[in-house]
Amino acid sequence: MNYRIQKGKEGELLVAQYLKEKGYTIISQNYRKFFGEIDLIAQKKDTIAFVEVKWRHNPLIDSAELIGPSKQKKIISIAKEFLSKHNNLEVVCRFDVALIEENNNSIELRYIQNAFNSFH
Repeated sequence: MNYRIQKGKEGELLVAQYLKEKGYTIISQNYRKFFGEIDLIAQKKDTIAFVEVKWRHNPLIDSAELIGPSKQKKIISIAKEFLSKHNNLEVVCRFDVALIEENNNSIELRYIQNAFNSFH
């Protein structure tokens, strides 16, 4: 397994654990469709969070640049597809980003709720 894939999997496990500690249930990990993937889908009460996990190697890159408009559109499309197949309840949807930064052998998790606008 290459380094990026390994770090991505480690990051997803770290974020999944963080969400569980906050009272979320992980509904799906690596939810894939032919046009893309959502790293984590988690639910807490009537809120479903679609979570993109990013392992940051360069702290100089602005967080807003990590998930551009085309990536956001893909995630939103996948979320709509997921909801059409798996949702029988009235829920609030949110698009979150989890940033993992590695500095001097320590790992810091920054979790951003509502990181980008919902359905367009």
